[in-house]
Amino acid sequence: MFVVLINISNKVALYAIYNLQIYQIHSVNATPCPVLTMQKIAVTLTSAACRKRRDPVRPEKDTAMATKTKKVWFCTSCGNESPKWMGQCPACGEWNTMHEELVSKDKGEESRTSRSRAFIGTADYKPQLLSEVHTEDEPRIKLSGLDELDKVLGGGIVPGSLILIGGEPGIGKSTLSLQIPLRCPNLKTLYVSGEESVKQLKMRAQRLASGISGLDSAMGNCYVLSETLLENILKHARETQPELLIVDSIQTIYSELIESSAGSVSQVRECAASLLRFAKESNTPVILIGHITKDGTIAGPKVLEHIVDVVLQFEGDTRHSYRVLRGIKNRFGSTDELAVYEMTGTGLREILNPSELFIPMHGDNLSGVAVAAMVDGNRPFLIEVQSLVSSAVYGMPQRSATGFDVRRMNMLLAVLEKRVGFKLSAKDVFLNIAGGLRISDPACDLAVVAAILSSNFDVTIPARTAFAAEIGLSGEIRPVSQVEKRITEAEKLGFEQIFVSEFNNIPQMPASKRSGIQIKKISTVGDLVKAIF
Repeated sequence: MFVVLINISNKVALYAIYNLQIYQIHSVNATPCPVLTMQKIAVTLTSAACRKRRDPVRPEKDTAMATKTKKVWFCTSCGNESPKWMGQCPACGEWNTMHEELVSKDKGEESRTSRSRAFIGTADYKPQLLSEVHTEDEPRIKLSGLDELDKVLGGGIVPGSLILIGGEPGIGKSTLSLQIPLRCPNLKTLYVSGEESVKQLKMRAQRLASGISGLDSAMGNCYVLSETLLENILKHARETQPELLIVDSIQTIYSELIESSAGSVSQVRECAASLLRFAKESNTPVILIGHITKDGTIAGPKVLEHIVDVVLQFEGDTRHSYRVLRGIKNRFGSTDELAVYEMTGTGLREILNPSELFIPMHGDNLSGVAVAAMVDGNRPFLIEVQSLVSSAVYGMPQRSATGFDVRRMNMLLAVLEKRVGFKLSAKDVFLNIAGGLRISDPACDLAVVAAILSSNFDVTIPARTAFAAEIGLSGEIRPVSQVEKRITEAEKLGFEQIFVSEFNNIPQMPASKRSGIQIKKISTVGDLVKAIF
């Protein structure tokens, strides 16, 4: 910037040259001439420059394209939203679960997320009396060849329902989902995979359908699509109009309206809400496959399990061949049902009588083996409990349990030492549930104690003997529920005697239906030792 003082006709003018433009800052008489400071010159120059150089005309904002992006912290456990990071989630109380995500705030009509749209588009919003609501019995979609899955779902798939299947990698989620259209060729299905290509799906379908007669007919009504963008999936679903939509998996699907990456809290929540809206509006059932975390819970926000209608959980060890499909949530049926499968080379095979697989398949002269009559949901099982008790050689005794809660095993060992007098504190105790199952039924306590004592004494438990009772801290034998089912299952498999609590009220059966199994009632652990050992 240059400042020039010019005296013309007794007039003193002060000019400034700035960015090749001349600005008149001040003009006064020759005498006296005021003293202008540099601050006043700068202020005058700025105002003059603004008057001379007008700002260009700005175009009007396009509200449809205007996007504001902000950073938000989400809890991966419950989905709670917070404007800043916190060590502990204020909603669920979990620690170190807050993760940062970019969330777009689009104001356009077409870019609204599911938060501003109703799930079900209906014109009737008037409140109605519950007694005036007319309902019709909607027929369920029966899955031919998958009777166990039908039973877990409560009698079939309800049209317009949203089903979530979770489990560990390799447990059989995708296998079971692909077996549905292969076993039901009359069901028009759209299988969307975000993890596999269409060629990989065809190779897996050929392997699964190798045991099905008519391979081409089994695949003729199943459409496959490899896509991860939610908008494209919904577009193809509306064009295809399938009777069943399968999405594998929800953690790989993303929406272009959300700035965060696929699998984040906001993406999983919004994609699940959009698929729920599609299911309710089109009356099309949707099956979602979900990943799980290292803790065994379904990955993503907890609101995902609240959104869906049915939550099915695969359980079992991937190193073993047996799988258990359990209903965690079911709005259309009971959650007491479960299905047992065996993983084979041609897919999952249904086990109609699981007790035949888990009962002893060895000689009768083995110690440390007992059979427990347990009930999971509404289904009775007979499982084998194996125990090994030996002297500790490394100083500190070891306590190990596979398929059983090790803390409960330690409690039972304390009961044996305190109430009965067995010195087990200096011995190693190993416990295993045969078949790779995990049990939590307290009715298995008596079988666990019997197996431990059998291994400790090295005495074989009499063949064809079952146990069904809970053990209290005082050493008493406590009754369990549904004892009639346990007795009936043991009798059906040829067991000769079963030990139950003395306090179980077992109804007297008529002589014509009286079974040959002996029901032995005991009240304490000491009675068990006297009766067997």
